[in-house]
Amino acid sequence: MISALNQLVDLVEEHLTEELDLDGLAAGLGTTEYHLRRMFSSLAGMPLSEYVRRRRMTVAAGDVVRGEEDLLEIAVRHGYGSREAFGRAFRAVHGAGPAEVRRDGGPLRTQPQLRFRLTVEGSTPMDTRLVDRPPFRLVGHSTRVPLIHHGINPHIQQHITAIPPEEHRRLKALGDAEPAGLLQVTDDADPDGREGTELTYLHGVAVGGGTPVPDGLDVIEVPAGMWAVFRTSGPHPEALQTAWAATATEWFPSNPWRLRPGPSIVAILERADDFSTATCELWMPVESA
Repeated sequence: MISALNQLVDLVEEHLTEELDLDGLAAGLGTTEYHLRRMFSSLAGMPLSEYVRRRRMTVAAGDVVRGEEDLLEIAVRHGYGSREAFGRAFRAVHGAGPAEVRRDGGPLRTQPQLRFRLTVEGSTPMDTRLVDRPPFRLVGHSTRVPLIHHGINPHIQQHITAIPPEEHRRLKALGDAEPAGLLQVTDDADPDGREGTELTYLHGVAVGGGTPVPDGLDVIEVPAGMWAVFRTSGPHPEALQTAWAATATEWFPSNPWRLRPGPSIVAILERADDFSTATCELWMPVESA
């Protein structure tokens, strides 16, 4: 995976002024666009699209400062159809427009070319098992929420609080498949993992494919496949979020598996009364790399 990401960075440099065929690039690297985007954003700390934009504007800044070409020529060469569109992208990266930078020589914010290296420190114990599951369903109450990387997501908290206690009990009694118990499910997330983008959150349970689903419940159909299950314990949600990040920085680069599209599931196994600490299982859909 680390080698694939470094090859991706090299390909970005070779095609910096062109539209990237990411699906084709991923296939050439022996992986999938979905997994490549997820791993890049997790390890680089920014979406691939943002990295490409920053690199384009870093190179474009040199052309702007040299002053040998009209700004429209520079804009077109770097993939923009107008000076206005180029100017917006340029200002978003550098904090000033091309004309200002040409006149004043700055300010310029350079995005260096990335290089990925694997350092496995063992700082996060990865208590993991692999599970092959037949098709099942996730049923419960869903809503659309923004992605928040750190701390409690107030939108999810509000959604859960609005569900009556008797409904929690009804859902728990309905569940008859693994993962067991009440589940926190995220689905349809942006592969780049950009904070603030919307995803589907479902509070519910897992049921077998033949289990009747009562009216009024939302359903996510989950196809058969392999799952990597990570067990976490400690302060909540910090321990869970740390383990989630460590899957990208430590587990996936060290193991012959990659993410496949599908929901991510959190099962709460034990928790303190005030939810300050918890033992959880994080289920992530995977396939052979």
